[in-house]
Amino acid sequence: MAVIAIYSVKGGVGKTTMASCLAWCSAAVSRRKTLLWDLDAAGGAAFLYGLEGPVKARAEGVFSREKSPDKLIRATGTKRLDVLPADASLRALDRQFAALGKKRRLAKIAAQLGRDYERIVLDCPPVLNEISTQVIRAADIVIVPMPPSPLSARALKMIRDEIAGNHKRHPPILPVLSMVDSRRTLHRDLSGEQPDWPVIPMASAVEQIAVRRQPLGEFAPRSPAALAFRRLWTAIERKLATI
Repeated sequence: MAVIAIYSVKGGVGKTTMASCLAWCSAAVSRRKTLLWDLDAAGGAAFLYGLEGPVKARAEGVFSREKSPDKLIRATGTKRLDVLPADASLRALDRQFAALGKKRRLAKIAAQLGRDYERIVLDCPPVLNEISTQVIRAADIVIVPMPPSPLSARALKMIRDEIAGNHKRHPPILPVLSMVDSRRTLHRDLSGEQPDWPVIPMASAVEQIAVRRQPLGEFAPRSPAALAFRRLWTAIERKLATI
């Protein structure tokens, strides 16, 4: 089992879209039993799979051990892919972690879920607090979406500084240039500065994910963006194989 965290301290960089696409690649391309675990109170991951709706259990109960994750997990229309959705109760998750005093609570729950899943993809909130600390301890690799901009570069530096300063052992970090528009000079320049980083292009097909509430790989499998996500997933699998 491996845990792949999609994380940035900056909002609006496409974390949820990337998490949903990579989870689909894991299940449909690699044919691995996959869990897309939403840690963001906005609950976007389930929405993108057409699963938004009332649930009886509250997501924060998973961490206090009041609720079994099995009570929340929902199957998607994609074979081998389930979602553990978020809800508004996760707004205080950082305080909940602090009150519990369990530094590896997220990692231990992920390990338990790993009995049923080969890959767990975490859709993380844009925070720098106890939630991100727990994510770093649980993850085998951290994917950082980066639209080409100085603010995104600053966010990546903050993540690297935070991890280097607070974690003796930490997972590898893979920056991914996202929402890249090759017609823009800034985008071309920043992409040229990091030629080895994976690139996800700006595409109308990606915007349609939230409209259709379907995986990109199912309604536009040959689109440049879908192919880019497949290449990214292949790079992630190769990196995991070396860890």
